[in-house]
Amino acid sequence: MSKDTIKPISPWDKVKTISPWDKVKSMSSWDKVITARHKDRPTGIFYIENIFTNFIELHGDRLFGDDKAIISGVGLLGHEPVTVISITKGANTKENIERNFGMPKPEGYRKALRLMKQAEKFNRPVICFIDTPGAFCGIDAEERGQGEAIAKNLLEMSRLKTPIISVLMGEGGSGGALALAVADRVLMLEHSIYSILSPEGFASILWKDGSKAMEAAQVMKITAQDLIGFNIIDKIIKEPHGGAHKNPLRMAASLKTELLEELLDLKEKPIDKLTKERYEKFRNMGKFSK
Repeated sequence: MSKDTIKPISPWDKVKTISPWDKVKSMSSWDKVITARHKDRPTGIFYIENIFTNFIELHGDRLFGDDKAIISGVGLLGHEPVTVISITKGANTKENIERNFGMPKPEGYRKALRLMKQAEKFNRPVICFIDTPGAFCGIDAEERGQGEAIAKNLLEMSRLKTPIISVLMGEGGSGGALALAVADRVLMLEHSIYSILSPEGFASILWKDGSKAMEAAQVMKITAQDLIGFNIIDKIIKEPHGGAHKNPLRMAASLKTELLEELLDLKEKPIDKLTKERYEKFRNMGKFSK
C-alpha cells in the first residue's frame, strides 16, 4: 500500500462491526452519555441564535439576582412570538465557568418562572431547552431555597395557561431538568439522556463504586429510546450522523421544523383542555398497584 493511500483513523471511521454509529440501536447507554456530554455539542445559546429571530434576553428573578446558567427572553419562532428559556452549558471553559457548567441556582429557576408567568399573561407559548447535569447543590443555593424553587416551577408549569414545549438537548439531570420539563410536549434529541441523577452518582449510591457508571447507565434506562417506551417523553428528534455536534446547523434546522409543527398542533387546542391533558399526562406516569 502506498503512503498516499493511508488515512488517519478517527473514532467515527472505525470498522463497521464496532462503530456505534453504523446502527443507532447498537449504541450502548454509555455511548449516549458520552455523546450527550460531548464538548462540541451545540449549546442553548446556539439553538436560540439559529432557531429564533429578534430574540431579546431578559434578566433577573426580581428577588436576588441573575443566574447565567439559564438564558431567558422573547423571540419569534417563524412569525409566532414565544418565550424561550434555556438551561445552557458553555462552549468553552470560560463560558462554562460563567454558566456554572449548566447547573442553575434558585434565582435561575425563579427567573424562568417569572418569564413563564409573563408568557401566560401575554398568551405567548413557552419553549424550554434543557442541558444540565442537575441543579447546583452548593450551600448558597440551599440557603436560598433550591428545593422550593424547583418545586414551585413543577406546580406552576402543571397549570400554566399557555402551550409549553420542552427539549432535552444534551443532559437532563434530576429535578434540575424536570423544573423546565413539565410540558405539553417533551422532546429529546436522539442521543441525549434524561435521568434521576448521573450514572456516576447512581453507581456510587447503589453499589458504592462510581467506576460502575457504565453499568449504571444501562440499568437506569436513561436514553431517549428507553424513555419513549415508558411514555416519559413524547418524541425523539433524529440527530445528524455522529451526533448533533457533527452538523449543528442541520440539527438546528430540524429542531426548528419540529417546534413549528408541535406548536401548530398545540395552539389548536382550547387552553382548558391543554392544561388538563398536561396535568393528567404527568399524573399517569409510572406503574401503580393496589
